[in-house]
Amino acid sequence: MQRTPLIAANWKMNGSAALVEEITRELTGLELSDTEVLICPPATLINRFSAERNFALGAQNVSHEKAGAFTGELSTDLLLEAGARFVIIGHSERRTLNFESDALIAAKLAAAVNAGLTPVLCIGETLEQRQQEKTQQVLARQLDAVYASQPELLAKSVIAYEPIWAIGTGESATPQQAQTTHAFIRQHLKQYDTQSAIRVKLLYGGSVNADNCAALFDQADIDGALVGGASLKPAEFAQICLAVTKGAKE
Repeated sequence: MQRTPLIAANWKMNGSAALVEEITRELTGLELSDTEVLICPPATLINRFSAERNFALGAQNVSHEKAGAFTGELSTDLLLEAGARFVIIGHSERRTLNFESDALIAAKLAAAVNAGLTPVLCIGETLEQRQQEKTQQVLARQLDAVYASQPELLAKSVIAYEPIWAIGTGESATPQQAQTTHAFIRQHLKQYDTQSAIRVKLLYGGSVNADNCAALFDQADIDGALVGGASLKPAEFAQICLAVTKGAKE
């Protein structure tokens, strides 16, 4: 079973029209036939990208509502019209700062999948939870909440494991730590559907950069990365794209 590596950029509340042009130039010259690349800028910048590009676009959030009186929210239809084909859902910053529950995240995944968007579902534990050896318990709960809402959603998603203690801190899980957790995630998914668990892409996120990415990508169950700060540096992001293991993983 083949899984094409995916490198996704999460610009968060950063970026500009100038950065759109710069990263497009940087990526246009790369041979990306064996790797998928995804850029998730702020929603206001999605339609600033040219249609002539060798990477996909995504949003950083979506409403679970179809339309209506929801000031400040963005529906799946609005994102699709802007050019998005993916959407990040359940990022720890949304869970923490915007108090998004597992139930709301599951509803957002359902809205995205039903509209034809591919969700990038973020899961992860805090430092305290890791120290208490609750990592697997936390991740299982986050996955189970989605599966309980609609069993097919996870099979149609990309899953990004982002240990909260590694996001934006400069601290990254070791390749061995990341692989152990990714292996657990894939094994847990097999309880739902063995074939889907083999096909689903599992990304690592948490201070990924050009220096540590190759060792992470060498792990059997890591199929790419969700990149934060380094994705705002076009040359470094290009290096990460080129470093991902070429070809398929089984």
